[in-house]
Amino acid sequence: MPLSGHSNSCVFFGSGPVAAESLELLMQHTTIEAVVTKPRPPHHKGDVPVLELAQRHNLPVVTASTKQELEQVMSEQSFTSSYAILIDFGIIVSRQVIDYFPLGIINSHFSLLPHLRGADPITWAIANGDPKTGVSLMLIDEGMDTGKLLTSRVLPIEPTDTTPSLTHKLIQLSDVLLQEYVPPYLAGTLAPKAQPHPDRATYSRKLTKADGTIDWQEPAQVIEQKIRAFHGWPQSRTRLGSVDVIITKAHVSSSQTPLSVLCGDGNYLAIDFIKPAGKNEMPAEAFLRGYTL
Repeated sequence: MPLSGHSNSCVFFGSGPVAAESLELLMQHTTIEAVVTKPRPPHHKGDVPVLELAQRHNLPVVTASTKQELEQVMSEQSFTSSYAILIDFGIIVSRQVIDYFPLGIINSHFSLLPHLRGADPITWAIANGDPKTGVSLMLIDEGMDTGKLLTSRVLPIEPTDTTPSLTHKLIQLSDVLLQEYVPPYLAGTLAPKAQPHPDRATYSRKLTKADGTIDWQEPAQVIEQKIRAFHGWPQSRTRLGSVDVIITKAHVSSSQTPLSVLCGDGNYLAIDFIKPAGKNEMPAEAFLRGYTL
């Protein structure tokens, strides 16, 4: 369906820090008619990144906390945009809201769909030891990341990537794809295609704080991947002697090092950087000088 008769602006749906960084890039090449985001929670003292960015740039803001609230506030709007872009929004979008836009809602999902549908795909790609991930531009439907694809592009996962570093790269890639593929879709020259092999879909679950507790029975390589994956949150926690610590960087070793732990597969996890409770991150050598284990 070509765009004739519709405004070339878009409505942006997003709430978290990934959404804020994405919106900042999007604003450089796309007219944003309005931003739909979660409101500032009562008594919340932290950042509300998308709300604050939209206010800084004087963009009209619509807020909703639930699926039902979203339906209600959207029914009261009179946007002229024929499409919306959704990134890191955190609220389920109903068919009623999707149908508000003649050309639908384009979601930038940070995995190679149908692999790792669902929450936290970046974290689980690293934790699972995947060699690659990527970005998929998809038209939202009522399913969990089951919509038709406009495009997807691969990004290799480097052995040093953490969730924050990989997230930043994927946000940049996402913006490149939005610039390249949204215009032909709006012009009617790019047809969305069904996801390949939907029967092979995999799902990533939402992270919990408990995921950050290191299980030393796991193979050393798996623990190392999880340390990089959980780098931002929930972090990788354990107790060394009587000291509660967060391990921030480590590598697999076949032999013991000054600060290492024997893992379930017989290999050692050699600790490079560590953060004792209530202290700053420090190299393993500094930790060994200051603490008697």
